[in-house]
Amino acid sequence: MAIVLQVGLLVLGFVMLIKGSDWFVDGAAGIAGRLGIPELVIGLTIVAMGTSAPEAAVSISAALKGNADITIGNVLGSNILNVLVILGMTAVVATVSVQQSTVRYEMPFMILVTVVMLGLAYTGYQLGLVEGIILWAFFLLYLAYLFKMSRGGVEESSETDRPVWQLLGLTVIGVGLIVYGSDVTVDAATSIAKMMGISDRIIALTIVALGTSLPELFTSVSAARKGNPDIAIGNIVGSNIFNVLFVVGSTALITPVAFSHAFIQDSIVAIASSVLLWLLVVRSHKLDRKAGLVLLVCYAAYFFYTIR
Repeated sequence: MAIVLQVGLLVLGFVMLIKGSDWFVDGAAGIAGRLGIPELVIGLTIVAMGTSAPEAAVSISAALKGNADITIGNVLGSNILNVLVILGMTAVVATVSVQQSTVRYEMPFMILVTVVMLGLAYTGYQLGLVEGIILWAFFLLYLAYLFKMSRGGVEESSETDRPVWQLLGLTVIGVGLIVYGSDVTVDAATSIAKMMGISDRIIALTIVALGTSLPELFTSVSAARKGNPDIAIGNIVGSNIFNVLFVVGSTALITPVAFSHAFIQDSIVAIASSVLLWLLVVRSHKLDRKAGLVLLVCYAAYFFYTIR
């Protein structure tokens, strides 16, 4: 009976995370659109950070509760899911065009920061204050790059008739649901792991990672179908960068985060999946159905290898 209750709480937590992220993105993107920010920048910032809010809330909450495996596992699992599953499914639904700047700068930077995180953790199998500062330095560099991009703004535009106060309300309520939902999710996932004898690492890499990646899935698929490819690809690339630099970096500043030996394998998979994505788009500058299927097959292989 206890496990049924925890599963119910896990589902409730996911619902709050998904709905909270949905409202946050609607509100924040609506406000940003009225400020005339380019679509790619919106994807790399407002939408990416909004859909990554569950990962941030879950990971920081888990670290404060002493569940470090969920902190690192959630970030790595989400990043792998974002590339192989989210972009894979998005490309199957609709071909995703990729801007030259994304291929030349943002994707290589996504790969670089994951390598940096692995390198920092490999020496002492822990990410502490110094490592957190280094990751945040990279994050500030990334923000400076985005600020430079945003200076090439576009005409003010907004697809919503909602007043600004309503958009602000959606943003605030969305953040509240994300924070509370993350707390419920971490508690339920940890309880289920202990009841079933499953390690926190597996739970974080699969159930929690998938649940917190659902906002990216819905956002990217919807953006691709509506003809907004820059938001679709920017959402994933931006989310992965945000997860490593802000989520892991901020968590390390708050409390030391253990990096178990098993996460080396997952980090390598995260790096390899990002390199694969870059190779698939470097010439054609688009992600089509065939490429999407390749990504999905790779995730299936990784998933079955992980749970074996």
